Amino acid sequence: MSEQGKGPIRVMVVDDHPMWRDAVARDLAESGFDVVATAGDGEQAVRRAQAAAPDVLVLDLNLPAKPGVQVCKELVGANPALRVLVLSASGEHADVLEAVKSGATGYLLKSASTEELIDAVRRTAVGDPVFTPGLAGLVLGEYRRLASDPGPATGGDAPRAPQLTDRETEVLRLVAKGLSYKQIAERLVISHRTVQNHVQNTLGKLQLHNRVELVRYAIERGLDEV
Repeated sequence: MSEQGKGPIRVMVVDDHPMWRDAVARDLAESGFDVVATAGDGEQAVRRAQAAAPDVLVLDLNLPAKPGVQVCKELVGANPALRVLVLSASGEHADVLEAVKSGATGYLLKSASTEELIDAVRRTAVGDPVFTPGLAGLVLGEYRRLASDPGPATGGDAPRAPQLTDRETEVLRLVAKGLSYKQIAERLVISHRTVQNHVQNTLGKLQLHNRVELVRYAIERGLDEV
């Protein structure tokens, strides 16, 4: 399911501590992931990720040469299909929010177990937002705050909102409430793949690039309150 019919999920591990980096890479490789590259600093991470083209980047924030949030911003900006799972020792709210705003799909603390990390990488690969318990609510609260800000003036009339199907709107509403794709699939009695397809279609119609923008769009329209 996670492999989406293309063989093992390609993963890259970025951390400036060699023993930790090697241990994470080894655990992931032993669990069936294809570890295509590792890196120990930010500059190296950007170069190697561009060359290795991983599906998921497991990224520490505290890196020499270039901070993790900048690495994330550059790589996701160049390739919006890249999924980034931040694996950090910091549970500081500012760090979490900065990582999400830079394009990270999920945020896991280094205190997580190997099993939690493996599950998180699998879920990140299919676009599920994965957060250490307690952080998901924080991120959703920040989406709401952003959505309530007036934002920059666009000048002229806003374009008419694209038409979504009833099912796409329903999926969008559950995404805005913070449910994972798996939870949405169970709630609507449809497959995980169908949920993904609805999300991708919705992103395309709304000309949005990732789940962060999608949730903000939904909250701006009050869909999380329905």
